[in-house]
Amino acid sequence: MIRHAIRLAGTLAATMGLAIAAHAQAPAPFRIGVMEGFSGVYGDLTIGEVEAMQMAIDEFGGKLLGRPIELLSADHQTKPDVGAAIARKWFDVDGVKMITGVGTSSVALAVRKIAQEKGMIDLISGAASADLTGPACSPTGAHWTYDTYALAKVTGSAIVKGGGDSWYFITADYAFGHALERDVTAVVTGSGGKVLGGVKAPLNTQDFSSFLLQAQASKAKIIGLANAGGDTINSIKQAGEFGIVKAGQKLAGLLVFSTDVQALTLPVAQGLVLTEAFYWDLNDETRAWTAKFRKRRDKLPSMLTIGVYSSTLHYLKAVQAAGTDDAKTVMAKRREMPINDAMTKNGRLREDGRVIRDMYLFEVKSPAESKGKDDIYKLLATVPGDQAFRPMAEGKCPYIK
Repeated sequence: MIRHAIRLAGTLAATMGLAIAAHAQAPAPFRIGVMEGFSGVYGDLTIGEVEAMQMAIDEFGGKLLGRPIELLSADHQTKPDVGAAIARKWFDVDGVKMITGVGTSSVALAVRKIAQEKGMIDLISGAASADLTGPACSPTGAHWTYDTYALAKVTGSAIVKGGGDSWYFITADYAFGHALERDVTAVVTGSGGKVLGGVKAPLNTQDFSSFLLQAQASKAKIIGLANAGGDTINSIKQAGEFGIVKAGQKLAGLLVFSTDVQALTLPVAQGLVLTEAFYWDLNDETRAWTAKFRKRRDKLPSMLTIGVYSSTLHYLKAVQAAGTDDAKTVMAKRREMPINDAMTKNGRLREDGRVIRDMYLFEVKSPAESKGKDDIYKLLATVPGDQAFRPMAEGKCPYIK
């Protein structure tokens, strides 16, 4: 009995020792994060980004440099101080190697500052301000999906060419709205048009009536909506209630997503001209990716959704190719590697952090043209990336000679 007890104790001790050793030798997870305004005015736009990031991880194989890949997510509540605090904790405490998503330009600029200070990688796929590859550029940062310059160039140019040569702006009163109005103004005036005025509206405005009445009184042919998400939806719906379009003025949705169009419905949104980097029904590959995504989250993916997938997958491939997670080494490798996925074909990451890819000009279909609830766009033009995005020399990125 005593000998049996001794043998049993020895076996237990050996087993525990092996378990402890195995635990000690288990590789630490390789952590990457997606941060977004998952609640509030942009909440409907950002749903599905966690699933999209996980799709990239799963497609890659789930491991990187011999370590299991772990996804972290957080809601920055569209508050720059909250976003900066999350980024600092993720980099300093949680060992996060890359942050993507980061919609809302004011938050993105705050997160960019923290990432640059720490020498870490941020891949902004949700925010729009072109300043992210201009005055606020970073050697370890990238602007992935779209920006205010491309929106202005593609949508603004098309509208002016179509006769919309006088504008009045209703602008979201923060970094994104200011940048978008600035960039569209440059396109309008550069094309021979004129801006008759504008008004700033607080983020998450519910009642646009006073702003719309000012726009109506301006007699401008085009009312430019330099806002996004719930603000765009509210302003378009309320413009319809005032009969603004019926009276002869046109609305220019300068940042409109497929989710916005579905929220508005085709009878309200029909005829809107807009720019996106992705549409689910462009080709067989976009349709196949959308089908996979909808098994995880049954909603129509926008360019924000697939932008997180694309930025994540390219990052993982670059780390593997570089054989290290050192930020500057990885970013150098990323600039060497073309970007090819369901969203982008033969894209490239420029030295200032701008991803150069084709952009698409769409018009929202009428109910009679649509074959189903997800059949919302008709393609008007494909604009090559080197025509859609600002030339690097004009961006004034401080670290580019």
